Amino acid sequence: PNVYTRLGQMGLFRFEGVTQRSVIIEHAEGLLNLLPTVPLGGPATVANRDTRSMRSFTVPWIPHDDVITPQDIQGVRGFGLADAADPLAVVMERKLTRMRVKHAQTREYMEVNALRGIVKDGAGITLYNYFTEFGIAQLSVDFVLGTAGTNVQAKVRDVLRKTETELKGEIMTGAVAVVSPEFFDKLIGHAKVEDAYKFYASTSEPLRNDVRRRFPFAGLVFEEYNATVTLSTGNTETLVPAGEGIAFPVGTMDTFVTYGAPANLIETVNTVGLPIYARQLARQDGSAIEVKTEASILPINKRPRLALRIFSSN
Repeated sequence: PNVYTRLGQMGLFRFEGVTQRSVIIEHAEGLLNLLPTVPLGGPATVANRDTRSMRSFTVPWIPHDDVITPQDIQGVRGFGLADAADPLAVVMERKLTRMRVKHAQTREYMEVNALRGIVKDGAGITLYNYFTEFGIAQLSVDFVLGTAGTNVQAKVRDVLRKTETELKGEIMTGAVAVVSPEFFDKLIGHAKVEDAYKFYASTSEPLRNDVRRRFPFAGLVFEEYNATVTLSTGNTETLVPAGEGIAFPVGTMDTFVTYGAPANLIETVNTVGLPIYARQLARQDGSAIEVKTEASILPINKRPRLALRIFSSN
């Protein structure tokens, strides 16, 4: 199956390891800042006397296990081999690769939702809503693409100005909007955008390139993001809702961060967390080898109002 890791390719969310299983997030002047918890008796963090609110959040734990049995190897023709069975190392690599892909897809799902200030688990259950927790209102722009006279460039400028206002000391090198196929089709088919898209497509070697991937218009790069994931419940969920999109800045220094806690292991206590852990354990009776993987990640958009919801009401 496809692995939707577009945000990973963009490097939008910077990974940062923490040493504890929970973090304290502080809200001050529209910003969410991390205050790691400390061991009992350790030095405390000190807040300013401004009006601030703090919440403690447990870093979600995502374990995923598999097992290698003799049946996985015995009598199975090796991949690409004529008459040899797969060696154990090849079977192990294949299983770990599939498990790694699932973790990558889960992280992408969590980070796309974190763009909108929400943390969900692999079952689609909302764990934290930073807008609700801290009383922040999400920004949105209605492009009204169903009206032929809509000034789409003015709508884009509105998005960019709102983004620049909410930077609050951050920097950006550009802005991107990941949008659903429905929004993308309405955009490029709009009377005041159609000619610009035709010119862009004709100069972007459309016979070789998929021009849905990047369409720069009036300073905002639109990307069609048609991704659907299968949740652990068996249900499917579209990462970008139909008819909508998310506009956000790129090139920021410390706005989009995925925090990682240490593994649930004795040897990793109080160590800096890693993006993913994997290990193998042979059963004492020799019947199988258990393959265990886990990740503990909490993606956060420190400036939630920077990720604007864009949509078309008609």
